[in-house]
Amino acid sequence: MRLRAGTGGATGVRRRPSLTVIACGAIGREMADVLALQGLVDVRIIGLPAVLHNRPDRIPIAVAEVIIDVRSSHPEARILVGYADCGTKGALADLCHAEGVDLLPGAHCYELFAGHQQFMGFHDAEPGTFFLTDYLVRNFDRLVVASLGLDRHPELRDAYFGNYRLALHLAQADDPGLRQAGQQAAERLGLEYRRVVTGLEPFASSVASLPVVHHAAA
Repeated sequence: MRLRAGTGGATGVRRRPSLTVIACGAIGREMADVLALQGLVDVRIIGLPAVLHNRPDRIPIAVAEVIIDVRSSHPEARILVGYADCGTKGALADLCHAEGVDLLPGAHCYELFAGHQQFMGFHDAEPGTFFLTDYLVRNFDRLVVASLGLDRHPELRDAYFGNYRLALHLAQADDPGLRQAGQQAAERLGLEYRRVVTGLEPFASSVASLPVVHHAAA
């Protein structure tokens, strides 16, 4: 996925993007939206497959490969890694520090979308919570049902989700269709469904706080 590569000037000569974002495919759409809110249009977003979250040990390897590719063609590139820790146990942060690139703050996209304090409140109120986002709701059959084999072995549902009580949909858009899809996802897992419309403000605040975004917007 490559989004929002800007063009510049009356001559129509294509400019180098002011910022390259290596992003999890699960937040690529929202990343493009919040960068546009910052006035950044000369941005290239390179999306990596969201299914990497099933093997978080592979995320730093995939990100490192893209960093090498970007710098080989654009040595002066400003790079933002559009992931949080995402289960890498600090390995992704270590990579970004070594490469001198910015990484989104937080543990995972659920914390990014809800904001740290609100997310911890949700977690403390019901530790047995399975979190959903709009992307995960849209792609539930592929990323949850098929990837966990529940379509072939529905009896595995309790093995995976028996300790959960609640499916909490952190919604970036107030979309009735996504609400219905979220309810159906929760029913399939045998969980209670709740929804909180987070919008994009907490996520946008996290992105806007990063030095690389300030420099690209300058």
